[in-house]
Order: sequence, then C-alpha cells, then structure tokens
Amino acid sequence: MSFISLHWLSSLYQFALAPFQEFAFMRRALIGILALALSSAPLGVLLTLRRMSLFGDALSHAVLPGVAVGFMLFGLSLPALSIGGFLAGVIVVAIAALISRHTDLKEDASLASIYLIALALGVMLISVNGSKLDLLHILFGNVLGVDREGLFLVAGVTTVSLVVGAMMYRGLVLESFDASFLAACGVKGARGALFQQLFLMLVVLNLVASFQTLGTLMAVGLMMLPAVSARLWHDTLPAQLLNSALQAAAAGYIGLLLSYYTSTPSGPTIIVCAGGLYVISLLIAPRGWLSKLWKRPHRLA
Repeated sequence: MSFISLHWLSSLYQFALAPFQEFAFMRRALIGILALALSSAPLGVLLTLRRMSLFGDALSHAVLPGVAVGFMLFGLSLPALSIGGFLAGVIVVAIAALISRHTDLKEDASLASIYLIALALGVMLISVNGSKLDLLHILFGNVLGVDREGLFLVAGVTTVSLVVGAMMYRGLVLESFDASFLAACGVKGARGALFQQLFLMLVVLNLVASFQTLGTLMAVGLMMLPAVSARLWHDTLPAQLLNSALQAAAAGYIGLLLSYYTSTPSGPTIIVCAGGLYVISLLIAPRGWLSKLWKRPHRLA
C-alpha cells in the first residue's frame, strides 16, 4: 500500500509540476496568468456590482483598432501594441459617454455600437497589413509566448491596479453600491466622477495587459467568469474579491496544464477551465441551483 501511495504521489507530481520545472516558457506563462488573476478578477467583481458585466466585453474588443494601428506602424512590438490598445479603449469610452450625454441613447447602447465598429475596423486593418497568423495571435493571444517584456508589463499593471484599488477602495465600493450616497457624503461633481473614471482606466489597463496572453477576444473571460462565480459563494465583498482571484488563478494553472498535455490553444483552454469552475459554482455554491432546490421542500413544509 505504501509503495502504491508513493507511486501515485510521484505520478501526480510529474503531471502537475514537471512541465513548469522543465520549460521556462511554462513558468513565464504561469507567472503572467497568476499576476493577471490578482488584478483582473477583482475588477470583474466590481463590474458586476455596477451591473456593467458586458462593459468589460465591449472594452476588450474596443482596444483592437489601437492594437491594429500599433501593429501597422511597429509590428509585433509589445509597447506599441499596449499603448495603442490603451488609447483606443480610452477613446471608445469617451465617445460612448459623449453620445449618451448628447443623445437619447443610454451609455450601454452607445458603447455596444462603438465597440462593434471598433472590432470590425481592427480585424480589417490587421487582415490588410498582416498575415492570418498575426490576426490569430492578436485575437486569441499566445500565453506560452510571453517573454520578459510581457511579464514586466503584466506585473506593472497588476501593481498599479492593486495599489490604486487599495488607496481608493472605500470610494470605489461606495460608488459601485450607491453613487447617490457617495454624493451625500460630500463627494460630488468632479471628485465623484474621478472614482468612475479611474476604475474604467484600470479595467482598460488590465484588458490591455491581458491581450498578449489571452487575446482581445478571450481577455475578458479571466475578468468576468471568476467574478460571477464568486458572487454565488459569498455575500460579503472582500470574500468575493478573494474568491474571484483564487478561481482565476486555479483556472490559469489547470488550463496551462491541460493545454500542455492536450496540445490545445492555451488562452481558450484557460477560459474553458474558468467556465468549468463557473458551472460547478452554479450547481453546488450556497447561492447555486442545488442549494435552492434543497431548500425548496422545507419552505413548502
């Protein structure tokens, strides 16, 4: 029995850790995903609190024209692609805000219209000026190809997100739950709008940092799926923030292993793993389906 246990543990060790010990690109990919999990998923929790879950999806597509322009001018240069994507995201948010302010359209409707145009324009620009491989790399990412430059970008964005989030935590939470209460506390006008603008900038920054690893189409998955799952497990916000980061990290780790052993694209595999954790949460979480089904007969009784 002891020999069997040792053999089983050795096999598990080889399966779970050997790829990261043997290959440097696997270690870089894991570090990048874990760093993104620390910053992206908690931002997703705040997006769900604001009822802006689809906002992140729109922004992840909206950065594509800026990435395309950076690619046209400088090729696959990470600084150029990142700066272009960030500027494009900021411009799209500003245009959507202007449209909603000066017309009868709500901000979500104007943003949906702008991001669809931006997505189509970005794909067209990359297709004309690059190859199909370039287009696939930008749309779906290549987490196994993350280099030191990419890790520095992800680490910098994660650090900024955590520091700014910690410094403005109370204001961000109040503005997310009840903006009118924040105004009643004396934070009005430009100061009140500052919280929302800084929050949106953090979302754009994290999506830009994610596009190299997960692609512009997949980046929002690591932000939103763990965040939505976390809300099924906890009622308190700190617990949701921690749970979302842990789920994102677990999805990243499991997804990297599966992509290594099954030779599937790493970015989509990570998002599928996050989706699997979401389905499990739907079933067994305290606020999930099985819990409500179990409580229903007791209510009738």
